[in-house]
Amino acid sequence: MNALPWTPFAPMPRTARLEAGLLCAALALLALAVFGPMLPASAHQHGFADQRTWAGLPCALDVLSNLPFALAGAWGLAVLQRLRGGVVDAATRATATLFCVGLLCTALGSAWYHGRPDDAGLLWDRLGMSVAFAGLLGLAAASRVSARAGRVTAAAVLMAAPLAVAWWAHAGNLLPWAVVQLGGMVLVLVLACLPRRPGALALNLLAVIAWYGAAKLFEAADHAVFAATGGWVAGHTLKHLCAAGAALPVLAALRSAVTAPVQNGAPGQPEEMGRACA
Repeated sequence: MNALPWTPFAPMPRTARLEAGLLCAALALLALAVFGPMLPASAHQHGFADQRTWAGLPCALDVLSNLPFALAGAWGLAVLQRLRGGVVDAATRATATLFCVGLLCTALGSAWYHGRPDDAGLLWDRLGMSVAFAGLLGLAAASRVSARAGRVTAAAVLMAAPLAVAWWAHAGNLLPWAVVQLGGMVLVLVLACLPRRPGALALNLLAVIAWYGAAKLFEAADHAVFAATGGWVAGHTLKHLCAAGAALPVLAALRSAVTAPVQNGAPGQPEEMGRACA
């Protein structure tokens, strides 16, 4: 028997409600970015605590601490190559690929910037991060809302984030970029409170947020950490390591999907299969 079509007087399906809520959140963030107050960048944004040179490499630890981004991105792409067809849907595969490529872009852009900190380098740093943010937010939406939401979210962020970076470079207003970065993470936190949709990638979004939150704390305490450790390591170096750590839950979920059995075109969970067979 065919399902009755949805009418305005009938309750909206759960997926439609979640997609509508996601759209409203995106519009609210867009309004804040466009109509919010001017947010100038800090006059000391390039004044990192650790300026030490090693083997001719300026700001060596802040540069080299970007290697984990590259390793995580390369590892993720390698794992994605091992995923069988039908284990994850096309939206999940695409957004996970975008996230891993974004990690590689982040490693290159951030290493370039920290080798010679200035506005031109920071632009490339943030553009690389834009790709990673697009992949992560798309992956989160695909995991908790729908495959369509994942595709649209990734595309929207991939368009909005570079525009926010361009607006900062043109007008000096950091607010749109702050909305993309911090607003996007708040959105991921909200999505983490929703149950994972059936057959979606088993991604621990709370772990992603925990790593990212630790990274922001170390970023804010760059000079304080450098002083507290007697000049051994700065907060910004640890920020890079924690931010790269935010990729670990994604990599763990992808690795689990590699060995997950396929059930009706979706990854089956071993514990669920066990209960079904009991």
